[in-house]
Formats: sequence, structure tokens, C-alpha cells
Amino acid sequence: MSAPKNQAAWLKKANTPLEVGDAPLPSAGAGEIVLKNAAVAMSPLDCHMQDAGVFVQQWPTVFGCDVAGEVYDIGFGVDTFKKGDRVIGHCINLVTGRPSDGAYALFTVVPATKAAILPEHISFTDGAVVPFAVEAAVCALSVKEPGPCMPGVLTPALGLPYPSLQESLASASKTIVVYGASSSVGVMTTQNATAAGINVIAVAGAHNLDLAKRCGAAQVFDHEDSSVVEKIIDAAKSSNSEFVGIFDAISTPDTYARNLAILEKLGGGHLACVHPPPSDNVPSNVKVGMIFAVNDVATRVFKDFVTPALQSGKLKCLPPPTIVGKGLQHVNDALKKSKAGVSATKLVVEL
Repeated sequence: MSAPKNQAAWLKKANTPLEVGDAPLPSAGAGEIVLKNAAVAMSPLDCHMQDAGVFVQQWPTVFGCDVAGEVYDIGFGVDTFKKGDRVIGHCINLVTGRPSDGAYALFTVVPATKAAILPEHISFTDGAVVPFAVEAAVCALSVKEPGPCMPGVLTPALGLPYPSLQESLASASKTIVVYGASSSVGVMTTQNATAAGINVIAVAGAHNLDLAKRCGAAQVFDHEDSSVVEKIIDAAKSSNSEFVGIFDAISTPDTYARNLAILEKLGGGHLACVHPPPSDNVPSNVKVGMIFAVNDVATRVFKDFVTPALQSGKLKCLPPPTIVGKGLQHVNDALKKSKAGVSATKLVVEL
């Protein structure tokens, strides 16, 4: 039986459309699996990689972070998967630089430690929204020591517990604010924090507050409310728990100004960002950092939590996917739509 043909959506230089063309069929190295992709999802990071070439180590390249599909090949030392398994995976081309590690292809290499079995009742399209956001959420919440993110910027180190499968945990003794709680990473951070027994105060658009509640947020606030800062401060003070800090899934000058005002009134804490954090007028008792969403801290979550949590419904495939089309030729359209802005959804291309 002849080997299948692989194709990929290649980026040949920054700020150009992707070009669909032939690609080598990858093989799995030690600790790796190869997926035959059924669905891939877009993230804002992908847009930055296309527009500016950030993290690109060789040209041409194939990027993309989120895949869902079936295991095609298994590398040495991998005993957690078998060929044909339905799997979701976080691709790490931004670290390795290898085109074979990018999502936008028919076949992709994924580290076995960044993959999880997808329960049979969940579609590949739904599952594709999960993996990158799961790892980003763990990096926002559970890193214990700051590490390098980019020159002059460290990662946040909130040191919070991992999510748990237990149905009931001790009453929440810690509180965090998730700003941008309807974004993909905001949704997953809310779910992971709630599953760890952490009290979550969520900030989102008025039309997305129900989504934040569905993810487990204890209190939700409209970011357009003129008194939102004061309401968040009051909610944190009345929570009878330790205020840890803020995860800002939006990370703009406007949100930073609000975050710092909240932190000042609550005695300081952590500010974890998805873009370079503020550097001016940051109080000495505020620790700022930018998440880097590739970290071994997530291994335990992929191994022990993701699959059973998806199976039980404790972890939900949210925000829901919007299917842009079927085939690699639709990745460009999906990236354009992502750059134009989406709300409470994640764009997916089926393959």
C-alpha cells in the first residue's frame, strides 16, 4: 500500500497569503505522534506569525497550533496512543521551527505529551478548539517560577493548582479575575481555574456573560460598564478569599489601565498577559508577565485531566467553533476572518 500524500498551507514570506502545496509525509520521532488531521483551528498567534514572521525559524514554513484527527504514526517510547486513536493536539512549530510541526497540513507531528484522546461523542471540529487554549491556560495559572518569554519579559508565575476531576473541592480560597473571558484562552482559563477550586470573576461583553457563567465564573461583569473597575474590586473584596491577580486575555493599553487600577485597590498581585505587559506606572507590588504557551507544566493536564474532563463534561469545547470551510485552501480565509475579529467563537477549517 503506497504512502498517503501530504499537503500543507505554506508561508513563503511574511505578510503574504499561504500557498497550498505538496509537503513531505512526516514520521514520528521519539516521544511524538503523527496525526492525520480532520480539523484545524485558528488562533491570534497564527495571525502574528503570518503577518510579521514572528517565531519563524526557517522559510518556507507551516504554522498553526490546534489539530484534531487520527493517529497515523507513533514514535519510540510512546505508549499512551495507538494508530487510529481520535486525538487532539497542540502543535509547537513556534518552538521547533520545523514545518512538519505546523497544524496547517494534512499530516502533522505532535508531541505525545501535548495530545489527548478525544472522546467518541465529541466531533473533531469541536475538539480542535481545545488544545492550544488548554496549554495557554495552564501557563497562565500554574507556572511556579518566572521564566524567559521574550527579551526583557518574563512569564507570569501564579503557582495556582492544576484543574481537578473531583466534583467538589474545598470552598474557594483564592480569587482571580479573567479579563476577556469569552476569548478562546479566556474561556479555557476560566474552566481550568474553576476546576481547580479557584473563584473566578469574569469580564466580557454583555452578550457573552452567559458563556462566562457556563464556564464556571462565579461573577461576571460587562467590560463596557462605566463602573466595571469598582464592581470588580467590590466583588473581590467580598469573596472572602485571597486575591491572586488578573489574567488579561485581551492585553491592550485600555485593559492594562483598568487592570492596574484594580490591582492597586486590592493590594497588588499578578498581572498575566497575552501580549507584552505594561512597563510604565506599574506598582512595586504588582508582578507582570506574558504567557508563553509551550511549557512542560501542561504535561500533567494533557495526560490526566483533558480526556476524562471532556468525557464527563467538566471541560467543554468552548468557545464553540465556526466552520470556515473544508480544505487547506480555506485557511487563508479563516485567518482573514480572525484578524477582522471574532467574538465568543473559534474559527475552524475541516480537512
